[in-house]
Amino acid sequence: MASIKNLKKDINFILGDIIEECYIWELENPKKENANTEAIISEVFLAFDSLLSRVSEKNVANKKSHFKSISKDLETAAVALIGKVNKL
Repeated sequence: MASIKNLKKDINFILGDIIEECYIWELENPKKENANTEAIISEVFLAFDSLLSRVSEKNVANKKSHFKSISKDLETAAVALIGKVNKL
């Protein structure tokens, strides 16, 4: 099992990269409306808060499966958010 520290770093880096892509899109398309990217960024923050609160849970019966499910949910959320960024 990977360490909790590495899982937190993965969450931070992956979701941070998605936010960065939104900002890059806004810079490359200054005349287009930014409401869509702002909505995506809001979703990223919600996913970030949700995942980190799950990482911080203390009373977990099976830690290994708990952290694997968090990692899987991170991947699912990232793929969905990147899909939205690509549709811009």
